[in-house]
Amino acid sequence: MLDARKLRQRRKFRQRLAIRRKGGNRPRLSVFRSNKYIYAQVIDDAAGNTVAFASSMDPELRDKLSSRNDKNAAIEVGKLVAQRASKAGVDKVVFDRSGYAYHGRVQALADAAREGGLTF
Repeated sequence: MLDARKLRQRRKFRQRLAIRRKGGNRPRLSVFRSNKYIYAQVIDDAAGNTVAFASSMDPELRDKLSSRNDKNAAIEVGKLVAQRASKAGVDKVVFDRSGYAYHGRVQALADAAREGGLTF
């Protein structure tokens, strides 16, 4: 019997294959959520580096957030990563949900990143 972590890893790798086929040369907006925090980074796979990064532990967000693991935190992280990506010159990305369901915090982060100026 497979545990939840291995099942998520399977979904993650399957989704990455689809991203590589469809995404072209766009950087990807990768999301990781833990029980305490949420993280997002824009990764340029062609160059092999991170273009922009934001998390709910970020010093800019510490004063704004009452809790670092709810939808409000995900919204703030989405806005911040979109702002930092646009400063780096990235406006079109491919969304990589890393095997998580597109629901709750992941969806809130994606919607906030769209509002912040990222297109995917």
